[in-house]
This record gives sequence, C-alpha cells and structure tokens, in this order.
Amino acid sequence: CLRVSPMTDLEKSMESLITIFHHYASDDNDGKTLSKKELKKLIENELPTFLKAQKNPNVVDCIMKDLDQNKDDKLDFEEFIPLVVGLSMACEKCFTLHEKKGKK
Repeated sequence: CLRVSPMTDLEKSMESLITIFHHYASDDNDGKTLSKKELKKLIENELPTFLKAQKNPNVVDCIMKDLDQNKDDKLDFEEFIPLVVGLSMACEKCFTLHEKKGKK
C-alpha cells in the first residue's frame, strides 16, 4: 500500500499485531502459522503479565486447543486474533472498574 499520510495509532497497533504474529510464526520457516512452541514463545515474550497471572501450568495447551478451529495443531492469523481480542476485552473491563473506583 502507498501511504500518503502518517499512520494513526490504531493503524500502528494493527500493524504491530500483524508484525508480531509473523515474527513468531517464522521461527520454523513457515511464516503463516504458529505452532504450539511458537505460540508459547510469543506468550512468554509478548504477554508475560498474562502468563504470570495464570494458575494453570498447561495454559498454552488450553489456549491452543481453544483457538485451533480447524484442529491442525497450528494457529493461523485468523485463529490467533481471538486471543488478542479476548485479552483486550478483559483488560478494558479492568480499566473500567478501576476508573469507577477512582471516581468514588
């Protein structure tokens, strides 16, 4: 795409999601899907706070099972995005609760 104007913050965020996904997906020279090993590395490096908060030591296995819609033991970008959306929604709820408590 030819860019005439600077990217907006939202466009930069979308670009970051795509770039991060493909960075980890390329560990095995595939570049199009995340294996469980690649997903684990992505979560460890990019979502360390989320990972530390988990009580289940098999959290990556559970995430892979929940997101892998076609059951090929890999996540393509479309299967990966619900993880980001779900975590974003949970974080927004925490943000909203924190904001409400701060106004009391």
